[in-house]
Amino acid sequence: MRIIAKRTLRNFWKQHPTAKGPLEAWHQEVAHADWASPSAVKSHFRSASVLQGNRVVFNVAGNQYRLVVKINYPYRVVYVRFIGIHTEYDAIDVTTI
Repeated sequence: MRIIAKRTLRNFWKQHPTAKGPLEAWHQEVAHADWASPSAVKSHFRSASVLQGNRVVFNVAGNQYRLVVKINYPYRVVYVRFIGIHTEYDAIDVTTI
């Protein structure tokens, strides 16, 4: 999978250093994945939440952070839409971000 934009992840882990290792591990796993459907994501990450609009929510660093991505399955592209702590996640509309 091609991941757009790692810069968002880097900017986040500069503010939250404990997120760096888990986010790098997530990036590495996803970069080597080949997801053709939401069920492929769920088989790889059982705790991921698949939402409408091809969005997926990942729990990162033992559920300390939430990562929201939008996936274009035919082109195998993952767009990072949001990364934040739970209170920040609760304040967004996941279906439109």
